Amino acid sequence: MVVSADANALGENSVPASENAFLRRFSLFDDTTRECPFPYFAAIRREAPVYFMPELGAYYVSRYEDVRYVKKHPELFSNDIYTHGVTRGSTRNIAEEYRCEHGWARVSTLQRTDPPVHGKYRRLINDAFTVARVRRMTDYIETVVNDLVDAFIDTGHCDFMQAFSIPLPCTVIADQLGVPRERIPDLKQWSDAMLAPGGGFVSESEALECGRLVVEAQHFFAQVIADRRTEPRDDIITSLVQAEVRDTPEAPPRPLDMYELMDLLDQLLTGGNETTTNAIGSAMMLVLQAPGMMAELRDNPPLIRNFIEEALRFETPVLHLWRAATQDTEIGGVAIPKGSSIALGYASANRDEAVFDSPETFDPARRKAGAHLAFGSGPHHCPGSALARQEIFSAFNILLHRLDNIRLADPNDSFAHVPSSFLRGLAHLNIRFDCRQRSRYTPGLSAY
Repeated sequence: MVVSADANALGENSVPASENAFLRRFSLFDDTTRECPFPYFAAIRREAPVYFMPELGAYYVSRYEDVRYVKKHPELFSNDIYTHGVTRGSTRNIAEEYRCEHGWARVSTLQRTDPPVHGKYRRLINDAFTVARVRRMTDYIETVVNDLVDAFIDTGHCDFMQAFSIPLPCTVIADQLGVPRERIPDLKQWSDAMLAPGGGFVSESEALECGRLVVEAQHFFAQVIADRRTEPRDDIITSLVQAEVRDTPEAPPRPLDMYELMDLLDQLLTGGNETTTNAIGSAMMLVLQAPGMMAELRDNPPLIRNFIEEALRFETPVLHLWRAATQDTEIGGVAIPKGSSIALGYASANRDEAVFDSPETFDPARRKAGAHLAFGSGPHHCPGSALARQEIFSAFNILLHRLDNIRLADPNDSFAHVPSSFLRGLAHLNIRFDCRQRSRYTPGLSAY
């Protein structure tokens, strides 16, 4: 079964010769484009594959192979964007200034470092997210999924985002970090505050509130860190507190300082819940848009694995991430001055016509759907990708087994997204359903 999308609604011959004049009709900060950016991305791929996007102040890299090229050359395109002179929006700066004054300033650990520095931090968390460990977590994740379904199955309706998509990954990351589950609402609020200023849709007063919430999170984690120093547990925070790193191969080992710990926890919290939340919500939206897909997936559980990969390709949770040019260089024949900001367009690359046949069509049986770049690639490939896949896989196996006739509460639902220029996730997804099986379902199925 396939579902056609409207991302090519512009038509192959509708782009005038003046590419910049045409492309400037779009903006990721315009509500219409933000809600459906795929016509914009398709136009960029056709007319200016490496396009200086005015609203981001960055060169937008839209094609699959160009994105992979940038990721393979950190010596030319650094993750450490602040060292190389890239600046971000004023609202983000407001939040960062509050953080610096009242908490622990941001330092570069996982996301904003290049090899070999990246490796010293990456090694600290690799063991927590290996495929082997995720396999061992299958029963635990299925238990969390069933707990959530139990809470709403008798109601016949729910906001799927609030009742399931948000609490599933938040619960898992809370348990892995060693944070009490009663603090899950705080974790979500803190995670949103860490990301919202970078999305470009918050006012100055909202950015200040985001900064306050981030500092609140930091002080909470500072207390947890202090507790783990005296009473270690089997959780990620204890592992980080006990970890040692070497700044050079010859340097003596040292413990992580509070700035490093706070930055790592920031990334583990946001990476551990936000993208998985968005992916689950988008995948359910795609099921609801395709009559018959629910039964097809239920009758053929192995297809769910490929369905997940295709959903990640088609509705990529992170539209783009950033790099900075370390020297005068070029991408795809376009000159890139030193210090330029570069946005790697994962969502655009995942619909590249040169890589994916009929890329604007959602096809859960697509061959090589897993070639998508939703989790990045290379040294910065998302460390939690295996865990995310297992959460989504367990979710749909159990949801489709226990619920029937899942449908939109409002057939005219517009599927509005949370305002952001770089994240893609539904604000709400109100559904109705029938109870298919009241008892818990624990198939013990691994995504791997």
